[in-house]
Amino acid sequence: MAEGDAIRQARKFTSAELGAVAHLYRAEVYRSTIWRTRLDTTTNWAVVTLGVALSITFSSPNASPLPLVLVGILIMLFLVLEARRYRYFNVWRARARWMEKHLYAPMLDDGDLHMEENWQKVLAHDYWHPHYHISFLTAVGRRIRRNYLWILLIQSVAYVGKLIVHPTALESLEQFWRRADVGPIPGEVMVAMGLLYVVAWLGIAVWSEWHDRIRFGRTPSTSGMG
Repeated sequence: MAEGDAIRQARKFTSAELGAVAHLYRAEVYRSTIWRTRLDTTTNWAVVTLGVALSITFSSPNASPLPLVLVGILIMLFLVLEARRYRYFNVWRARARWMEKHLYAPMLDDGDLHMEENWQKVLAHDYWHPHYHISFLTAVGRRIRRNYLWILLIQSVAYVGKLIVHPTALESLEQFWRRADVGPIPGEVMVAMGLLYVVAWLGIAVWSEWHDRIRFGRTPSTSGMG
């Protein structure tokens, strides 16, 4: 008998154990679904608050563009909350995906659980020592790429559009800067802060995309989770 065959027959799930794993898989899918719903809730909050800011800002030609600036703080808060929730969601999603990849897919393909690959040991270790599978910055970057990039884009375009069209059509660059003034803060500073705000989030999104490509696209992950 070949060594590989001996290893293959060394350990197999019993019917009772397979039933337990099936229930475990259902539990992980359920938990990932619950946390996925919480992600949608946070995104909805960001969209609603941005909509309120747009309504106030464009309610009249003389309305201040300041609500579009202040709503950026709320969007940052929602993004941070959503990134934190995404890290929890990713734990349950990764475990369910791990079982799909190494248990159910091989079972459906060739009827072999591939126990010799020790995938079950990786899963067991993750239950013994629970931990996040991705960093907080990676979670932030992923949520920006999925949803918040468009929210930030709408916020930025609306802010610039407000300065250009209200209260009258823009006539000069100097007029643009003066419309952007907020109290003692010059418009040039406000616009520069806005650019830094957008570029910082874009930078995190690009970095997280690059990091994910390095981790999953070019080199294999040590656990495959994340």
